Amino acid sequence: GAQRHEVALMNGLTVNLHLQMLSFFKPTPRRCKIFLEARAFPSDHYAIESQLRLHGLDVEKCMLMIQPREGEETLRTEDILAVIEKEGDSIAVILFSGVQYYTGQLFDIPRITKAGQEKGCFVGFDLAHAVGNVELHLHDWGVDFACWCSYKYLNSGAGGLAAAYIHEKHSRSIKPALIGWWGHDFKTRFLMENKLQLSEGINGFRLSNPPILLVCALQASLEVFGQTTMKALRRKSVLLTGYLEYLIKHYYSEDKTNPEKPFVKIITPSQVEERGCQLTLSFSLPIKSVFKELEKRGVACDMREPNALRVAPVPLYNSFRDVHRFIEILGSAITSSKQTANNTPLSASY
Repeated sequence: GAQRHEVALMNGLTVNLHLQMLSFFKPTPRRCKIFLEARAFPSDHYAIESQLRLHGLDVEKCMLMIQPREGEETLRTEDILAVIEKEGDSIAVILFSGVQYYTGQLFDIPRITKAGQEKGCFVGFDLAHAVGNVELHLHDWGVDFACWCSYKYLNSGAGGLAAAYIHEKHSRSIKPALIGWWGHDFKTRFLMENKLQLSEGINGFRLSNPPILLVCALQASLEVFGQTTMKALRRKSVLLTGYLEYLIKHYYSEDKTNPEKPFVKIITPSQVEERGCQLTLSFSLPIKSVFKELEKRGVACDMREPNALRVAPVPLYNSFRDVHRFIEILGSAITSSKQTANNTPLSASY
């Protein structure tokens, strides 16, 4: 989704976000706000807070956040665009996730980018849950900057090497605020003359040699990705997650005629263009109990406070059989969780 010279592998995601914000966020008295999701990933939220404080700005006034409508779990694109239209002249940077970590919502990156740039804002994205999950066309969409980690859908292991992107249109105008040896042009880097010849674009933001063990883990993963295409993976993903959604709704929807029956609610949007492979589930039973029962049965999924279970059938290595098997196991886990919940008051009375 980008030109080779627009991407650099380096650091961790939050480090890269800070480096990019130091260059893209240049507040003025009139344009000093940063626009983001109210439930952004905590690291993004903290990074934005600290960037505002670094410039001596009032976080309450300059951190512009958007919540879902009352009674809704996800953000509507029209509401995001409405905020940009109304507040755009005061917004310096828009920072959204590509896929929202909690709900699994895939944001409309091209529309948000276009709307923000038309109001004079820089537009960036945290793609931690999008890269390797959905098709991305950062260059064609004109996204100003982005960063991501590689230990989710890119499978390089927790704490793996992250990456950053800056559109080539900024290669000469946006410079790094902090510079290291690895940002020096490769052709003369080893002359050791201490006369900086800064690489253009994102490569000028590189600080030091990336850790070799992290590079190896990422390379091994990318070699697997090289055997297929994101278009093919996405095609399978839409079917795989659609199958999971169908089975959950078929077996575990709320039954108004049977209030005792446990049920599962899908938080993630049902439109395929508004999600990746992840479905976020909430339960009528205590979430921790369901998660514990799934773990005991060998299911690798993820619980997020306050009440969400993230399930992601990944097209690179999961099958339709895996999805069907998960649904069977989920039924067993729900039954055990219900029994535990029913027994709790009885045991507490002794």
